[in-house]
Amino acid sequence: MCDLLEAAGLARSSYYYALAHPQQPTRVYLRPKVAQIFSRTPNGCGHRQVAMCLRAEEGERIADKTVLKMMREMGLRCGIRRETKYHRYNSYKGDVGQSFDNIIGRDFKADGPWQKLGTDVTEFKLSFGKAYLAPVYDFASKEIVAHSISMCPNLAQQKEMLQMLMDAKPAGAEPILHSDMGWQYQHKAYISALADNGFIQSMSRKGNCIDNGATEQVFGHLKDEFFRGQDWQTFESFKADLEAYITHWNTTRRQVKLKGLTPAEYRDQALQEAA
Repeated sequence: MCDLLEAAGLARSSYYYALAHPQQPTRVYLRPKVAQIFSRTPNGCGHRQVAMCLRAEEGERIADKTVLKMMREMGLRCGIRRETKYHRYNSYKGDVGQSFDNIIGRDFKADGPWQKLGTDVTEFKLSFGKAYLAPVYDFASKEIVAHSISMCPNLAQQKEMLQMLMDAKPAGAEPILHSDMGWQYQHKAYISALADNGFIQSMSRKGNCIDNGATEQVFGHLKDEFFRGQDWQTFESFKADLEAYITHWNTTRRQVKLKGLTPAEYRDQALQEAA
């Protein structure tokens, strides 16, 4: 034993102290709540999300690193995003209608809700075929303010999304709606609907997905937490679960950039302050 301690550079007193005082699990009483928060999405969530929920919902004074330590002890791990083997959905078909300048210019910061919004379409490959999500994302509140889920990325999907968007828009708001140069966003009906309802249209440059990076980031989180490793046998069940996840994103999922608030909480707080 003495030879081992000497080789390890460890004092005898340290060895016997560690034997007499075995390390205890971190904050055992919080483990059920940590597990419950982690299980809110099919693929779990990171330690920062869990920590924000503990502080907001339980009133706990706890550091992010403490939660990370707890999750490691519990074997809870949120997967790291990896590059996929397939190409993402691309709706660009050339100049098929009217295009607009890139007003956003990669400046995704906004002073309040309903000032800058982003939209795009993402594809899901499933057992029953393909499904498409067309959301509108508020850059300030991080809220998905409108969306449509369809088996075909057509104009009907955009009309459904636009109707939800118009119904949600506060009176007097004149937001910028940013997109890529997909054929849907160049279509006369899409352009007219935005112009008639006080929206200012902005478009990314051709072949520059980073110009629409804020919305692309939402797709990344969504596919990590909701989609990766999952499958659905019918479009109806997939749509219902994705609708539930969007509700979770807006009303339950807390965000560091919102100082621990959910998108809905941030939006309500900001609109009350502006009133």
